[in-house]
Amino acid sequence: IDTVHPKPDYDAAIRFLERIGTDLGLTCQKVEVCQGHVVLIMTWQGTNPRLRSILLNSHTDVVPVFEKHWNYPPLEAVKDSQGNIYARGAQDMKCVSIQYLEAIRRLKAEGKCFARTIHLTFVPDEEVGGHKGMETFVQRPEFKALNVGFTMDEGLASPSDTFSVFPRLQVATCPPSRIKVKCMGSPGHGSSPAALPSFPPQHKVITSFLAFRESEKQRLKSDSSLTLGDVTSLNMTMLEGGVSFNVVPSEMAAGFDIRIPPTVDLKAFEEQVAAWCRAAGDGVTYEFHQKCMDQHITSTEESDPWWKAFSGVCRDMKLQLKLEIFPAA
Repeated sequence: IDTVHPKPDYDAAIRFLERIGTDLGLTCQKVEVCQGHVVLIMTWQGTNPRLRSILLNSHTDVVPVFEKHWNYPPLEAVKDSQGNIYARGAQDMKCVSIQYLEAIRRLKAEGKCFARTIHLTFVPDEEVGGHKGMETFVQRPEFKALNVGFTMDEGLASPSDTFSVFPRLQVATCPPSRIKVKCMGSPGHGSSPAALPSFPPQHKVITSFLAFRESEKQRLKSDSSLTLGDVTSLNMTMLEGGVSFNVVPSEMAAGFDIRIPPTVDLKAFEEQVAAWCRAAGDGVTYEFHQKCMDQHITSTEESDPWWKAFSGVCRDMKLQLKLEIFPAA
């Protein structure tokens, strides 16, 4: 099912999931949070629905595909002789959606039932910020009616027998910031030495951003105790500007995707960004296209009833857990 941005087929995904949910005997509810953006809720009713519920969340959209770099068609889910499945969403995160559903299928087949109600939500728009998905959904009465006490969401696949756990609450533990830096100059003809192009200050500010990126990369490399989530990741993902080869543009812009650990002072980091722009020269400004200031992390103390229940079951199953900061949020 093609839910690749920028034109994800959400309707096809919802029809597919709704059919599976109905087959499993789950009640299904569709909530259109924005035009063309539907959250599908599946519910397995508990024996004591007054208790706070468990929410299993996943998103239906996936990132764009550069098909020429794939060994197999990205929407065909080819399984090779070693059992590897090649498909867009095989990691992020259609695999988790199916894991939820298959776990419920097995539990129901074993005759299991639980005191707490279990809800599954399948949300749109996550890969582009969630503004027309979960961000809007949590403000609606349909979400409040779920009476959620504990949520599980996406993580990362583990190549070993140790399972990484990424505690979080409301927002991911490595909140993303998306910043566009604009550089203004005087337009002119490409042959004119008198023009004041916007490129030199842009080059200077980009150099500042990338120097910081390199310093974080070296910090991660030099300290084996650190994981990717412990450092700030920064990538330049967009460049904009220019109207013609022979015209000096009046404006150029660069976009940066930044993932910041909860250990970083966010106000101080923004002040650093502002300082880089000031140092680059006049006419250099920045704006946030996504900004998250909430760094609240889910408790992993044994006094927390939710963590105690989750970690206790993992210990009973002899599963090794490793607490980390989620780097890919």
